[in-house]
Amino acid sequence: MAAVAVHQFAECITCHAWSPDQSMVAFCPNNSEVHIYKLFGEKWEKMHVLSKHDQIVCGIDWSLKSNKLVTVSHDRNSYVWSQEGTEWVPTLVILRLNRAALCVQWSPKENKFAVGSGAKSICICYYEQENNWWVSKLIRKRHESSVTSVAWHPDNILLATTSTDGKCRVFSTYIKGVDSKEPESSSSDLKFGEQIAQLDLSVTWAFGVRWSPSGSILAYAGHNSMIHFIDDVKSNPSAQSIPLRDLPLRDLLFLSDRVVVGVGFDCNPMIFTADDTGLWSFTKYLDQRKAAPSSSRGSQLSEAFGKLYGTSKQVPSNDTVEPSKPRGGAHENCITCIVPLWKRGNTTLCRFSTSGLDGKVVIWELDIPK
Repeated sequence: MAAVAVHQFAECITCHAWSPDQSMVAFCPNNSEVHIYKLFGEKWEKMHVLSKHDQIVCGIDWSLKSNKLVTVSHDRNSYVWSQEGTEWVPTLVILRLNRAALCVQWSPKENKFAVGSGAKSICICYYEQENNWWVSKLIRKRHESSVTSVAWHPDNILLATTSTDGKCRVFSTYIKGVDSKEPESSSSDLKFGEQIAQLDLSVTWAFGVRWSPSGSILAYAGHNSMIHFIDDVKSNPSAQSIPLRDLPLRDLLFLSDRVVVGVGFDCNPMIFTADDTGLWSFTKYLDQRKAAPSSSRGSQLSEAFGKLYGTSKQVPSNDTVEPSKPRGGAHENCITCIVPLWKRGNTTLCRFSTSGLDGKVVIWELDIPK
């Protein structure tokens, strides 16, 4: 199925996140601000501009239960935003970083969040009730380069990371007094910062790590146009690597334990599926592109250079955005972010959104076999 909706919000979007009821979307238009738009009828209107950061915001996550926004930036800071009336109030998070914060994600129970950084470390942040602030514990001396993505295991303890050193790692983030010991889980017996696994499957930068809904499969992408799937990471890991014929992926999303969506430099979501034996393979591109007529070879060359250097059409800078229909392909530049869209009462994930350097947020829907 092609894109359900395409919305042109800005000239470029770094990252985005949705409110719990999906009536509002927050995104960074490739600067130090976070814009929040709300849907009224068929029009999106700008409601808030969060402008606490000093440099580009590169990570946003919106908690589903507590309705809190967390943002991270190249300015080495993170803020947790709470809505009080009609205003969003920021709370500074003490990260203790000397390099840029690059990515962020709330834990499944939303009592912690993880921040990856250019300081070769991960910050596990939690709230201290007695001091009324957010503090962090750091996992240091494990990565050899910048942490590009983080992903929480469903047990709320294990955390997977990817790095520009080409490795994917899994750590324990158990914090006494924050996490409760689960009798059926062995993860709570591990010490904070203990490394569970290190995967050396990629020889280039690694991106987009994700856990499957059951937590039994881990997937991540390499900048050499490879995608890696690992079963049973904790006890007896077995890996499968799939080479891609086209450009590399930047982010991944599990729709189920057997279906993965990958997005990246091809500007077109890719679907990967596993058969009954657990063997993964590329299935199809999700976007059905239409070839645009071209008058000359020169215009084709100009279009290719435009994609290479990230040029995009100018967008009117008003506070109202009209929904637009895709022409050819939904995205016209690299897709950098993919976010799940859960329907209330539905246990199967079939809708998700993507954003990219073309300034678009695109909503997709896919029929997932049960």
